[in-house]
Amino acid sequence: MAERLNIFNLSKPNIRILHYTWFAFFMTFVVWLGLGPMMPFIKEALDLTDQQAKVLLILNVAMTIPARIIVGMLVDKYGPRIMFSSILILGGAISIAFAWADDYETLAVLRFLSGFIGAGFVVGIRMISEWFPARQTGTAQGIYGGWGNFGSAGAAMTLPFIAANFGGDEGWRYAITFASIAAMAYGALYYFIVSNTPKGSTYFKPKKSGGMEVTSVGDLVIYILMNIPLYAALALLTWKLSPVKMGLISTAMADIVYLVLVALFLFQTWKIWSINKHILKEPVPELHRYKFKQVAILDWAYLVTFGTELAVVSMLAMFYVSWFDIPKVSAALLAGIYPFINLVARPGGGWISDKIGRKLTLMIVFAGITASFVALGFVDKDWPVIMVVGLTIIGGIFSKAGSGAVYAMVPLIQRRMTGQIAGMAGAFGNVGAVMFLTVNSLVDYDQFFMFIGLISAFVFLLIVVFLDEPEGQMAEVLPDGTVEMIDVK
Repeated sequence: MAERLNIFNLSKPNIRILHYTWFAFFMTFVVWLGLGPMMPFIKEALDLTDQQAKVLLILNVAMTIPARIIVGMLVDKYGPRIMFSSILILGGAISIAFAWADDYETLAVLRFLSGFIGAGFVVGIRMISEWFPARQTGTAQGIYGGWGNFGSAGAAMTLPFIAANFGGDEGWRYAITFASIAAMAYGALYYFIVSNTPKGSTYFKPKKSGGMEVTSVGDLVIYILMNIPLYAALALLTWKLSPVKMGLISTAMADIVYLVLVALFLFQTWKIWSINKHILKEPVPELHRYKFKQVAILDWAYLVTFGTELAVVSMLAMFYVSWFDIPKVSAALLAGIYPFINLVARPGGGWISDKIGRKLTLMIVFAGITASFVALGFVDKDWPVIMVVGLTIIGGIFSKAGSGAVYAMVPLIQRRMTGQIAGMAGAFGNVGAVMFLTVNSLVDYDQFFMFIGLISAFVFLLIVVFLDEPEGQMAEVLPDGTVEMIDVK
């Protein structure tokens, strides 16, 4: 029988690592997503237009898409200890610079750069996978993700209070600075209180850097194709900023960005090819193979689960106000239930995965997501508000549990590339948010919900037909050339 995971037993090193690491993730989200609750203060103090404020919010998430890919590669190479500390310290420094900038151009550049701190999530996935066995990894990853995600709520509950009570018109600067200094201090502390692996364990690294290693020609094709949505999401953000939509960058600048994105995609494709071209001549031994389709399906699953979470939390209060004439404060309180679900639902998704299996759990949660959002797709302004709120909460429970279930499986595919796999899935979560929020800006709310339901149904089908339950062992090569087998069930 699997050993019970007691998160209050601080005498165990892995439990201490879990708490140290979810709090590091929590602090990255305080600094990164603290911009949202601070925006009314910043907008008023600097006399920004509505469009300028919206652009800062867009820029805040743009960098996170490529950053999660890059950080995933770096954490596999250098380890989570140095990476989490570096992200907290460097991210905090950039955030302080943002807090004391005076002109809009500087604010925009610094906020774009700040987006990389959102990649800190990927680092902890690798750390937790090193410290917990397969039978507990779902629960541990769920606690890490669910409690760390609460940093956005922590920022919303604390930073506006500081801004409103200290420094007058400059209060927002003090609030962001305070949060940033706290993050930097914890980043320095984190380096000295954790280690990458338990004593005596080996930290496996990829043989090559710059892209994931795949083990078949078919997987190589899928890997290249799976990078297209990442660049498409960045192109979509550029389109939103262009004269076609918001008009905040010129047509010439938008064209330059599009060309850069195409060039980066071609460069990445060449890099992936150079890392993996040997498989055309020398097939990878069966012992060292893994199925990239597992990675691809988990990417699409996280696009739905985390993408839905970010999109719905962004529009829910306005939906309640505009469709049901609920007072703004009441609507904000009702919408505020949604992020709180993370504290229990995401760890719950991981825990259930440990108990009944990874694939079955994903099938259950995606059936729930599909049913909930398809039902909301028929919502009418005459519906009882309590029923609509109930359906959104149910959909939120399933989607957040789904995020926990995705990352219960991510560390069980290929240990030495856990950071890269986690980074790619995390980036797809942001792609989902961009896609869903764009759809929300183009259609009515009921069509927005129905769109989520239909995409979820498609991913549900992928899971049922193509996803394989992790079983047996995965092989990793020790520095001396011997092979170590790691249980995945």
